Amino acid sequence: MLTIENLSFQVPEGSREKEIIKHLNLTIGDNKFVVITGPNGGGKSTLAKLIAGIEKPTSGRILFNGEDITDKSITERARMGISFAFQQPVRFKGVQVLDLIRLAAGSQNMSASEACQYLSEVGLCARDYINREVNASLSGGELKRIEIATILARSTRLSVFDEPEAGIDLWSFNNLIQVFERMREKTQGSILIISHQERILNIADEIVVIADGEIRKQGKKEEILPEIVGTPAAVNVCQSQRA
Repeated sequence: MLTIENLSFQVPEGSREKEIIKHLNLTIGDNKFVVITGPNGGGKSTLAKLIAGIEKPTSGRILFNGEDITDKSITERARMGISFAFQQPVRFKGVQVLDLIRLAAGSQNMSASEACQYLSEVGLCARDYINREVNASLSGGELKRIEIATILARSTRLSVFDEPEAGIDLWSFNNLIQVFERMREKTQGSILIISHQERILNIADEIVVIADGEIRKQGKKEEILPEIVGTPAAVNVCQSQRA
């Protein structure tokens, strides 16, 4: 599925280069639910953007189904089957939810009833949302679930979510967990989530811990979760979230 080889990413910092990702190697297999976690500022979101094609690595390679996609754009990667969900979903004034789902599915002829099925999958009452604009009238939790509905409509091989819990209330978060559980059961591809929420970690197949741009731990949930829950690093992350 996805293979990352010796990947590095640097940004200018004064007269020097700051290394955000440091010679990182990672493989994500087919039909896997993987959560990448670690302390804030460790490089998690940067890695997600590198996978999606939003950022370009300084060195190293990214392979998708054996093909080198390192120099491919975000659009080219999307066409190959990679979806990316931002921390803060984009609002589209003047665009209805139905239009967005049709665009994601690549079918302008998709019926409203077909589009409604994807909204139902993410726990939204379709008749209340199908004709609404994707604008400021929608809450953060509603936007997150609509964004996930578009990813379901695309049916991509790899779906990447960058901290999907960011900026939403507890009720919406609880519903997101249920959505990801259903995705885990039904998806025909792999799911990669950047998160440090224990409830998301708990439904993963595999957990990868990144700190200072490097992989510190990697393995099955049963092996990694007991090692990181309640550690000083995890506590620091939780405290920063509450601040």
